Amino acid sequence: MKTMPHQRLNRGMLPVVLLVFSTAAGAADRTQHIIIDSGDNAMSREQARESREQWDGTRRLRNKINNRAEKDFDKYDRTVDLQDRCVNSDNINAYWEPNNGRCLDRRTGRPAMMP
Repeated sequence: MKTMPHQRLNRGMLPVVLLVFSTAAGAADRTQHIIIDSGDNAMSREQARESREQWDGTRRLRNKINNRAEKDFDKYDRTVDLQDRCVNSDNINAYWEPNNGRCLDRRTGRPAMMP
């Protein structure tokens, strides 16, 4: 049997045509989804809110601790100044009471008048 040139071409193209159709059919089956996510979803917003709450809570706690430390330091600083004034006082009856941190008068036991 004698084949015409265009029939030979058709037989040679058959595998290529089948490959193209099978790829096209497979592509229709495998639909790819592209999801563009800005990172702003309900879960990330909730995590950000919780993180902000925790940061605010620890900030308030740190401020309280710092204020307390500052108060304690100021109290200690005033006590040291008062002790120095009491010890170096011209009043011979004044003495420093370390248990209560006061300058007392030996005769009366009352707080000594400091100049």
